[in-house]
Amino acid sequence: MVSKLARTASAGATEPGRARSKSAAGSPLLSRSIRTTMKLRPIEPRNARTQKLSTLSRLVGRAQLARPIRPGASMREFLDALPDTDAARDLRALARQIARARRGGRVFLLLSGAHPIKTGLGPLICELMRGKILSAIACNGAMMIHDFEFALAGRTSEDVGAGLAEGRFGMAEETGAFLNQAAASAAREGKGLGEVVGREILRRRLKYRATSVFACACEEGVPLTVHVALGADIVHMHPQADGAAIGQATMNDFHRLTAVVSRLSRGVVVNLGSAVVMPEVFLKALNLARNLGAKAADFTAADMDFVRHYRPRVNVVERPTASGGRRVLLTGHHELMFPLLCAAIGEEMSLLGRVGKDRGAARTRAGRAPRGDGR
Repeated sequence: MVSKLARTASAGATEPGRARSKSAAGSPLLSRSIRTTMKLRPIEPRNARTQKLSTLSRLVGRAQLARPIRPGASMREFLDALPDTDAARDLRALARQIARARRGGRVFLLLSGAHPIKTGLGPLICELMRGKILSAIACNGAMMIHDFEFALAGRTSEDVGAGLAEGRFGMAEETGAFLNQAAASAAREGKGLGEVVGREILRRRLKYRATSVFACACEEGVPLTVHVALGADIVHMHPQADGAAIGQATMNDFHRLTAVVSRLSRGVVVNLGSAVVMPEVFLKALNLARNLGAKAADFTAADMDFVRHYRPRVNVVERPTASGGRRVLLTGHHELMFPLLCAAIGEEMSLLGRVGKDRGAARTRAGRAPRGDGR
């Protein structure tokens, strides 16, 4: 048997070039495909059927066109002059949803990466909190670092390349000491990292605390949670870094975020500039909230970033609203898009306020109207 198999294998072991040639020549299918030429019959466009334009769908009409914006126009006039299409329509719709949610006492949750703080948006986020528009904030560790450095020194965003070669990158003494001590205090007190950072910025009266998002959140009683990826932030390189304390502090914040998300029904969540950490954390917080019995459904989910990423689109916008809700994707630079959104929210809040006053006045007038002669 062995010798027979060996002879068969030996007989089949021809030279590679000859084997390929014989196989190609002996393949009826390949030979036929080489010999066959496709015969085309030219089309006859004179037989194509046309229809009246009025009977066909069109997605954009004259009423949606942009209008010229005069010099000195108000913000309301500017927004009204935008075309009622695509991102302009979505931005105004998102602002409207936020205004309606807040007027109705529902949640507006902001998920944030570090870039919005680096591009100077902290004061706008503070104003949203002071105006009772923003209900809660959840951020990554890098946003916390930039906010602290702004509060302490009025500047942030290190040139990484300049210090990396000598190992000086990320080793600012004050930043590491303050934030690692805050983590230790949060773990010891059973509080969230975000709450303690805001409290300590205020307690130590840091020079630029007025524009600190963390300090503002503490003053306004707005939940601000920090979701740390151990090893991802510069303060984790410092001698004071305690992984157990950092982990406990950020776990406390995860539980606080889940409590916020459990009340998200008919509210709004906006992811601003976090490509990985916050979309992942939000998805888990939402699942845990629903697992514990919260409905957390029918909300508006939006992502705002200067490039499209997989996780924000899928984990913030699409999956959470699969059973109902509204979806918004806005692409553009944070330093332009977010101020526009804030201005639009302000206009929508003002408009809803005027509508509310008009309805109240109408009810008052109706209550004072003559009721006839009483018969």
